[in-house]
Amino acid sequence: MPIIELDNLSKQYPLPNDKSKSFLAVNGISLRIEAGEIYGILGPNGAGKTTTLEMLEGLTDIDGGSATIDGIDVKTNPFKVKEIIGVQLQANEYFDNLSLVELLILFGALYNRSIDPYELLRKVNLQEKAQAKPSKLSGGQKQRFSIACALVNTPKVLFLDEPTTGLDPQAKRNLWDLVLQLNKAGMTIVLTTHNMEEAESLCHRIAIMDHGKVVAEDTPQNLILKYAPEPPQAPLHGNIEDVFLALTGHELRE
Repeated sequence: MPIIELDNLSKQYPLPNDKSKSFLAVNGISLRIEAGEIYGILGPNGAGKTTTLEMLEGLTDIDGGSATIDGIDVKTNPFKVKEIIGVQLQANEYFDNLSLVELLILFGALYNRSIDPYELLRKVNLQEKAQAKPSKLSGGQKQRFSIACALVNTPKVLFLDEPTTGLDPQAKRNLWDLVLQLNKAGMTIVLTTHNMEEAESLCHRIAIMDHGKVVAEDTPQNLILKYAPEPPQAPLHGNIEDVFLALTGHELRE
C-alpha cells in the first residue's frame, strides 16, 4: 500500500537572468512509494530531485498537483506531516557548545517527546561519542548523527538527501548498513543520490529524473535489463550508472 503519493506535482521558479519568466523545476511528476520501501530518486544537478523532497517535507510550497504522506495532504497539513517524517539534509548546523546527548534531548523537546538519547546514539553506532561536540566528529559520524536527529520523533518515513556525499568508502558503507537496518525495522526511506552503486545496492525501486520530469521508474534490475543490458566493451550487463547515462546523457559529478 502506498505511504507516499504524488499526483502531477510541480514547482516553478523565476529564471535567474529574467525574473519576469519562470521555469518548472518539477514538472508534473506522479509517483507511488510503498510502505517499507527504500526508494531512490536519481538525477543530474538541477533535475528537480531535491526540490521534490523539499515539497514532500513541507520545506517548499507546492505550486501544482498534490502530495500525501500516510494519507495526510502535505499542502494543507504540513505541520501534521512533519510529525511523522524525519529529514536528514545535505548540510546541518548545530549548537557546537552542546554535546550529542544534549542536542538530541533538545530536538526531542521540539517534538514534545522525552527520548533516550543513548539509545538513539546506539542505533547509529555513536554511543562512544555521547559527550562529544559536533565539531569533533568525522564526516561519516556527522552524517550518522544527523540521522539520529531525524529519528527523535520515531518517523514513519525518513528522507535522506545525498547522505553519503563526500564520505570515504568505509564511512559510506557504515551509513548504508544503518539505512538497511532502519528499513529492516519497518521504516520507509526515500533518498536522493549521485552514487549509482548506492542506488543499486540499497533501493527497491528507483525514479530517474531529468529536467523536472521522471524519465524512468522501476527496480534497479529491471532498469538495467531495459536500458543497459550490454554496455560497450564490457563482458557483463551494465549497471545503474549506465542506465543513468543512457537516460540523461549527463556525466556524474559528486
